[in-house]
Amino acid sequence: MLAIEDLTVAYGDSVALHGIGLEVRGGETVALIGANGAGKTTLLQTISGLNAIRGGDIRFAGASLRRVSCEKRVRLGIAHAPEGRKIFPGLTVEENLVVATAPWRRPGGAFADELAFAFDLFPRLKERRRQLGWSLSGGEQQMLAIGRALMARPKLLLLDEPSLGLAPRLAEEVYERVGRIRASGLTILVVEQNTVLALAVADRGYVLETGRVVLAGPAAELRSNPRVREAYLGR
Repeated sequence: MLAIEDLTVAYGDSVALHGIGLEVRGGETVALIGANGAGKTTLLQTISGLNAIRGGDIRFAGASLRRVSCEKRVRLGIAHAPEGRKIFPGLTVEENLVVATAPWRRPGGAFADELAFAFDLFPRLKERRRQLGWSLSGGEQQMLAIGRALMARPKLLLLDEPSLGLAPRLAEEVYERVGRIRASGLTILVVEQNTVLALAVADRGYVLETGRVVLAGPAAELRSNPRVREAYLGR
């Protein structure tokens, strides 16, 4: 579904990604792990069309995305729950969800099924549907960010640091929901510093260090890899 080929991205003279290559197959969950500053968020932003490509290519469903706008990528089926949640200020929980239907919904069109799915996945959002989104707790805002991405009817869901800033119990709750999304068959690429949680839900994983892929393989193999255990899981 997603193929990244020799991708290079730079901010001015500073190269952030050096010849990245990875793939995400339809129906699988892939984790991209690494320390802060490794380039994980830059990669997701580039897939979404927020960063220019200096070299290489990104292919989605076999077609190049190099000249495809951010807005069209959403319509093609790429949805992004960004780092920091980016909840729209001034909008209620329900309005934050409904606005994500714009890429596919005609004016006045129905969205009841999508909203019911989001509320079933995150019941607390239904309880707080009339509350302003920015006033939610950190964990609830993360649920809202994921729910909003799902409302776009994605074929590929990009999750950027879904456990960031959350207490361990809330982080585990969010990942339990990610597991349910995975079980539905949706394709997921998740970026995460919490390696334990990410590899627990992933089929495969990549390790990114200073803008380069240094390890790749099935999630079970990465969990038992001595290098990964020492650097990211603790001895």
